[in-house]
Amino acid sequence: NSVLFLLRLLPGRLEHCRHHGYCVTLNDGVVTAEAGLCVEIPCSFTSLFDPEMIISFKCDPSQGDWTTCPVAFNSSLTSKNGRVSLLESDISKKNCSIRINNLIDSDSGSYLLRVEGRGPGHKYTYTVAKTTLSLTALQQKPTLVVPPLTEGQQTTLTCTAPGLCPGSPPNITWRWRGEEEEDFNITGNITAVTQTHSSTLTFNPSAEHHGTNITCKISFTGDTTTEETVTLNVTCEYNFLLYRLLLQPEIAGATTAEEGDALTLTCTADSDTLTLNCTADTFPPSLITWTKSGTNKTLSNKTAPDSGTSDLLVHNVTAEDSGHYLCTSNYLNTSTQDVNVTVISKVELCWVFFLCGVDGFPQTFLTWTKLSSNSILNNGTGSATLFISNVTSDHAGRYICTAEHLNNTERVDVKVKCKFLQILTT
Repeated sequence: NSVLFLLRLLPGRLEHCRHHGYCVTLNDGVVTAEAGLCVEIPCSFTSLFDPEMIISFKCDPSQGDWTTCPVAFNSSLTSKNGRVSLLESDISKKNCSIRINNLIDSDSGSYLLRVEGRGPGHKYTYTVAKTTLSLTALQQKPTLVVPPLTEGQQTTLTCTAPGLCPGSPPNITWRWRGEEEEDFNITGNITAVTQTHSSTLTFNPSAEHHGTNITCKISFTGDTTTEETVTLNVTCEYNFLLYRLLLQPEIAGATTAEEGDALTLTCTADSDTLTLNCTADTFPPSLITWTKSGTNKTLSNKTAPDSGTSDLLVHNVTAEDSGHYLCTSNYLNTSTQDVNVTVISKVELCWVFFLCGVDGFPQTFLTWTKLSSNSILNNGTGSATLFISNVTSDHAGRYICTAEHLNNTERVDVKVKCKFLQILTT
């Protein structure tokens, strides 16, 4: 018997013939697929008998004889729920294309076709060519669709598993992670759709969801997994906060500072500085401006993008800085909060007078000095006065009167404390 080898090139495929009337057309080159998904291996054949059974053998390179290759598919034995199936169930159409679902590493190899009919000798193995399947690690990620999110409005997220063919439904789980939190699983509505496998998650977004991460994880047969993570951006309704720090707690409802201090409208708490914080918790961040009631001047319009806060600093506060300060947020609409600032004026004692005197003969010589200072403030015979005008806090301390009489020296001292009256300026 003569043996005929025929190779005919078709678009994207090659037709291989060894004997007249027995040809097989396979994909040109190696078929590549990813673990966990599925693959379709195109195949068609010709024969001189009517086929009734299609068998596919999977052979490794080390197996030289096809008769030792295990059976990967047998159309007469494989159930409809098996991982390997024919794309065309009518064998008379001579379509030997197969689909393999839930791919695992052992599916890699070369596939060889055998066809059998009813009559005697109606058997033929197409050893002239094989289709090689190469499996790679799963690279595709699920498709995670997130519509625009608005606080308080119910929404549905959709996660679709990769893969184009139906197979065993994968396990789909959702995970949520907040700021500095561990992942925790949440459940969704699992829906299997023709040729896709998807899961939906319905919830009501809130400000707490903004900036959190949502993950959809797909687990296929054979411990193959893939996942996709997105960060949620929630458009929040207006939430306006104005924090007050009172330096004088006995003055209810008033925000106070002393003349000469720095008035800081910020979130920093300091015993010497009056502090306030204006926060508009929105996404995108609001534009916050500081103004003072009775003026048209904008004091500050800088908003920290990461925190949605605005700080205002007023140096060298005077009584004129008392009044209502307005924090205005522009986001969708305009909202305003105000805080009353009261400046405490400091009124100092105007002068201090001391008299130091000694009776004796001859008269005593008297000298006024200040502790830790070598300067003589005043002196006299018989008596000496110490007069300080325009008293300030710098004048506080211990003052010494020294009396010298003949060969004797005596000293007395007095301690000066500066007390200030606080007058509220409104």
